Amino acid sequence: MIIPIVLAFLILLICITALGTISFNSRINREISGLLSEASPGQRVVVTGEMIRNLPPPVQRYMTYSGVLGKTIPHTVRLKQVGRIRQDEKSAWMKLEAAEFYSTSLPGFVWKAFMPKRRFPIALGRDAYADGRGSMLIKMLSLIPMANAVGSEIDQGSMMRYLNEMTWFPAAFLGENVSWKAIDDGSAEVTLSDRGKSVLAIMYFDPEGKPLNFVAKRYRMVGKRYDLETWSTPFTGYGEFEGLRLPVRGQGVWNLKEGDLVYVELETTELEYK
Repeated sequence: MIIPIVLAFLILLICITALGTISFNSRINREISGLLSEASPGQRVVVTGEMIRNLPPPVQRYMTYSGVLGKTIPHTVRLKQVGRIRQDEKSAWMKLEAAEFYSTSLPGFVWKAFMPKRRFPIALGRDAYADGRGSMLIKMLSLIPMANAVGSEIDQGSMMRYLNEMTWFPAAFLGENVSWKAIDDGSAEVTLSDRGKSVLAIMYFDPEGKPLNFVAKRYRMVGKRYDLETWSTPFTGYGEFEGLRLPVRGQGVWNLKEGDLVYVELETTELEYK
């Protein structure tokens, strides 16, 4: 009698998990559809030399290196990633496969991550920024919440993440909601404004204009509190998508007083502009 009961329980658990995955995934897909449908089609803006003429010299080199001159600023962006993630230095790394969708006219994104793989994930996560607000939701077996975060600190962190990930569609750095301030010949301060709020970071470039790092203050979730820490995303590999030279590999690092914590490593495998 025990074996049939155990088998029945396992079958029931598999069915519940499958239904949970379908339901959570469908919810995320609706958010993605909403983000993309609200993206303003607007007029196609072609990047010209005049648009970069007054930028700090390292940013001018960055735009030239990337190859955005003569290209249009995309309205939406879609990409796929592979990588690994962990909570802290004591946690084991978990592989992930992810897809991310962006709106550029109205800043926003939805990131959907399957851990460790898209097929039969142990955990499914969603990170988002829309209408000036951020949110994060991760569920084990798509049923048990592991993280469910909203609030002003998440708003700031998600907006900062969007600013950072504009390196995958650098023409958007020329939008009216972005401003640059010179620091020296190898770095510049960049500010993104959206719905009355703003975040700023420092970007570093090599003499050719290749982006090297992005450093900012960002809120880090530690238990039930948030600490404002230094956050950086060194770029570790480069490639070509949509005719542009872009970072394709990088890390997320918390630069803590006790030492650097590398908590995520990602590689972009596909990218599409519309």
